[in-house]
Amino acid sequence: MKEAARLTINITELIRDYRMMKREIDRLQNILYGRSVPMRSWGVAQWGIEATLPKGSAGKSQAELKDMDIRGQKQIARLEEYQRRVYAIEIAGDCLDRELLKVVYDCMLDGMTRQEIAVHLEMSRDSVDKLRSDIKAQIGTNTTFPNFCMVRNVLCKMEGR
Repeated sequence: MKEAARLTINITELIRDYRMMKREIDRLQNILYGRSVPMRSWGVAQWGIEATLPKGSAGKSQAELKDMDIRGQKQIARLEEYQRRVYAIEIAGDCLDRELLKVVYDCMLDGMTRQEIAVHLEMSRDSVDKLRSDIKAQIGTNTTFPNFCMVRNVLCKMEGR
């Protein structure tokens, strides 16, 4: 029971902090790489002739990482963690079983308050609260959500990000 409550709190915090993390990812990518990297290209393999052509790394080399100061190393670690969390939260919406829940979830990720969601969907705030609870429960009971967070973290480390 405690584990389910802790996971629900974490999901609530992830949803609440989602927009801040997206902004911070852009800021850190601009500082570290000089540009923002679109999320859809995180971990995407290339196919065809492009896959065979030589290309430079989007990340920093091991030599550059060793030469970075402590602040830069912490920024890279925070960037990787935020990318993992944002990706997991965006994918989590796929596990919802009703379209209404997906709409409410998108509204939550857009930063809408429960009052704004209620007005948008023409329902009561209590109904929105119930839907929000259902969303958190479905994501929390989805066994692939915590596993996906772990796998995503491993993938980022393998790719050198």
